[in-house]
This record gives sequence, C-alpha cells and structure tokens, in this order.
Amino acid sequence: MKFPICIEYGDDKTAFGIQVPDIPGAITAGDTFEEAYDAAIEVSHIMLEEMAAAGKAIPHPSPVAEHRDNPKFAGMGWGMLEIDVTPYLGKTEKVNVTLPGFVINQIDRYVRDHSIKSRSTFLADAALEKLGR
Repeated sequence: MKFPICIEYGDDKTAFGIQVPDIPGAITAGDTFEEAYDAAIEVSHIMLEEMAAAGKAIPHPSPVAEHRDNPKFAGMGWGMLEIDVTPYLGKTEKVNVTLPGFVINQIDRYVRDHSIKSRSTFLADAALEKLGR
C-alpha cells in the first residue's frame, strides 16, 4: 500500500524529517533525504508490527489531501511510501476464486508492470482498499 509521507526538508545543518501521518508513531529523521526515507520504511514496519502484536487494526492510507490542510504539516513537502502490510494482517489462508480469464490477464499484467510481489498481494491490496472506503 502507498502511504503519504510529509517531508520536512533539511540542509547541511538540519536533519530531514519524515512523518507517516496514517501510521501512529511513524516519525523519523536522517542527515540526508535518502537516510530519512529508509528510516521511515523501518519505523513504519516497527509501528505496524507493534500494532499487530497489540491486536490493533492496521491503518489504511488516506489521500494526501486529507493531511495537507492540517496546520501540523504546514510548509512540508509530500511524497509516498510503499509499505507491504500483509505480514501484519494475520495468518494467510488459501482460497479458491473464479475469475474471467481477461481479468486474470489484466491482474497479471498489472502485477508484472508495477513490480508487485504476487497476484495474491495485488488481490489483498485491492480488497483492503475497497473495504477501507
């Protein structure tokens, strides 16, 4: 899933800060944007793991527009962070689904073209997105 991130730009004297507003506690910084971005991925996984262990619901990403008007994020830049939340959703179960061949071909093409882990990952993400509405 793609989560919006807000970016507080740094310079040679100030660290770059990144927050993932939809994941409570996912706030980090680094001397460079690249370091802050990698740290944001790491802290997001840590916070999601803690939420799952506590039995809390895993959050869905919100549109950037929902956060942009928040005064807390005034003057910050925005980006996206791809996080695979499936490890935090519980034990996987195998299901049998029947879909038209055209739909399966479209899914497989999308999975390949967007470097998604698997057809199952795509279907799980699509279902979570639909259920989150």
